[in-house]
Amino acid sequence: MNKKTKIIVFASIAVLILGMAFFPKIKQLFTGSQDDVPVQLSTAGGGGRSALMVNATVLKPQTLNNMFRITGILLPDEEVDLTFESSGKITNIYFQEGSYVQKGALLAKVNDAPLQAELKKLESQLPLAEDRLYRQQTLLEKDAISQETYQSVATQLETLKADIELVKARIQQTELRAPFDGMIGLRQVSEGAYASSSVVVTTLTKISPLKIEFSLTQNFVNTIKPGTEIYFSVENDLEVYNATVYAVESRLDVQTLSLFARARYPNTDGKMKPGQSASVRINLDQIDNAIVIPSISSIKEMGRDIAYLYDNGIAREVEIVTGMRTSSSVEVISGLSIGDTLLTTGVMQLRNGMPVQIGQMVENRAD
Repeated sequence: MNKKTKIIVFASIAVLILGMAFFPKIKQLFTGSQDDVPVQLSTAGGGGRSALMVNATVLKPQTLNNMFRITGILLPDEEVDLTFESSGKITNIYFQEGSYVQKGALLAKVNDAPLQAELKKLESQLPLAEDRLYRQQTLLEKDAISQETYQSVATQLETLKADIELVKARIQQTELRAPFDGMIGLRQVSEGAYASSSVVVTTLTKISPLKIEFSLTQNFVNTIKPGTEIYFSVENDLEVYNATVYAVESRLDVQTLSLFARARYPNTDGKMKPGQSASVRINLDQIDNAIVIPSISSIKEMGRDIAYLYDNGIAREVEIVTGMRTSSSVEVISGLSIGDTLLTTGVMQLRNGMPVQIGQMVENRAD
């Protein structure tokens, strides 16, 4: 390839590259096509800015409860591991597991045959001892015996009676009876087993009423006292129950600086079970006719609390003064009025004068 041919080839390649670069504009010039020209979207509110879709709520007077929430635990009113006071072979078990028993009900029995035999022996001696005392008293009245002799016979009778009462008491120790009304737990022994004071036969639990135990920080030790009403709920149950505080610990725990308190719930239907955790809510005070907004509706900006109102298609920034806060709401002391339309979503994107469009009106409720 000579020099002239190379020049022609390079020139052709350069023309081809330039043609590819300018072809879209040439096509537009001759055809009027707009396919590759960006299109400006139509906007609401003017100014060339699209409106932000937000939710809003109309402010209404509300009741705001100052409260705090803590976790507690349900405890039985009474609970005891049942054991025999005496040792011996278990001869009878009278209770059904998981059943309700009344105070004094006989639950189990230890072999008392030796004690019954001893009791029978002592009781057989009782008529003779009483008759002897009667004869001695007759002789004493006739001055036939001394006072000392009579007193000795009287003492023997009283000793016999005391021995009888002692054996009866030991027989009672072979009986396991319910100390209070409650629910029997699972049986831990069988008939024929050897029982002693360390062998647990079963558990007796009183579940009506129930106790709710919870701890308080030192900030609230002076606000909770006997008679204070609390509200609580348990897992997998949407219902809220109320109970009354009946006792507060006398001192704070030195490690946690917390104070334990207990409330009592009737639990007449036995629905609640000891050991369940409870979400406890305690109302401290109540504010009526308050302006309350969702916490997410206000933001801090340069040391100020601000919120945004809807004003004829635009967002208007207002500075607010806040008061009491709950888990999801905040009280507004000044800056907002009843009837204002508050923007509740997109707050971080909003700017004063920004076009907005309300997508949904929501109801605002204090928690």
